[in-house]
Amino acid sequence: MEYKIIFSIQARKLFAAIKDRREQSVILARIEKLKVEPEKQGKALSEELAGYRSIRAVGQRYRIVYQVEPDRVVVVIVGMGRRKEGDKRDVYAVIQDLISDLAISLDDDEF
Repeated sequence: MEYKIIFSIQARKLFAAIKDRREQSVILARIEKLKVEPEKQGKALSEELAGYRSIRAVGQRYRIVYQVEPDRVVVVIVGMGRRKEGDKRDVYAVIQDLISDLAISLDDDEF
């Protein structure tokens, strides 16, 4: 069974920010491989990013963060970017901020 790939709005923006077309091409090729058994690829993330998975692309420089929705047979690409541990532009820090902003906006909609 093949999964459908969906990009979040944030993932599209982060992808567009990658200026090197060759890097974009390699990232898209890696994402394409997630169509088959995405839950067996990459690594499960923890703490604030629990429920998400991460795979490497373009050597070891980039990370692609995604969520598998097996009941819908969908892989949601949440974001991607360079791994820069300790830097505020680190892909995990950026995605964590996006997810927390989303949670806050969803809470605000309840009132």
